[in-house]
Amino acid sequence: MSGEMSPIDTAKFVAAKRAAMMVESGMRVGLGTGSTAAWLVKCLGEMVADQGLKIRAVPTSSRTAEQARSVGIEVITLDEAKWLDMTIDGADEFDGDLNLIKGGGGAHLQEKIVATASERMIVIADASKSVQALGAYPLPLEVIPFGRDVTRGLIEEALTGMDVMGRDVSLRMAGDAPFVTDEGNHILDLHLKRIGDARQLSLALNQIPGVVENGLFLDICDTVIVGYGDGRVEMRGLDGADGAERMALDDAGNLFLDPES
Repeated sequence: MSGEMSPIDTAKFVAAKRAAMMVESGMRVGLGTGSTAAWLVKCLGEMVADQGLKIRAVPTSSRTAEQARSVGIEVITLDEAKWLDMTIDGADEFDGDLNLIKGGGGAHLQEKIVATASERMIVIADASKSVQALGAYPLPLEVIPFGRDVTRGLIEEALTGMDVMGRDVSLRMAGDAPFVTDEGNHILDLHLKRIGDARQLSLALNQIPGVVENGLFLDICDTVIVGYGDGRVEMRGLDGADGAERMALDDAGNLFLDPES
């Protein structure tokens, strides 16, 4: 069954499986959003069913919450948890300092709140998400609908003074209508190509009225688990690679082969 998985699905699965092995009964765990995080929820669900794993989870989106409940994971709110042992989530990009771009799934606001309320943030990703410099992936900004075009103009003006290669801004759509986040907001995607000073950019963007939060996760991630299409996983910390190992793929057939992204 695992032979039917594409290399990218295999990479996501083994990264998620390795991260799931770090979860212990009694933990309060933040669950990310996106295709790689969906694999994690499936792996944890199997552990709940087969090993009696008992955790309380804080999902970062309504779709992750629905998936977690469907596989038997207890879901609670962040206010109920107050503090988390770890958050495990995917990323759209990560650099050598473990800084991230997140928000491809439109949930970076909740993801950032949950991640910063955790002892550790562990990112699971395939090797294609590793970059020398952030910015090739569009940077999402969650913005309130009121005055959105004015906010967009202020963002475009702010970008003229930033160390970036591109300055195009687009409204994220869902069919013929703007994409709407769980908080009822919209997302503007910044096509920057390369970000020279992520901290300066993050600070400047969040000072613009109408911007709720940006998708730069700086100094938040502790470990990245990188999955490869041949079943290998590599643990990367701030000091570099911590070693590689190969994960068994026999149990991949017990999981859906195409988790929702």
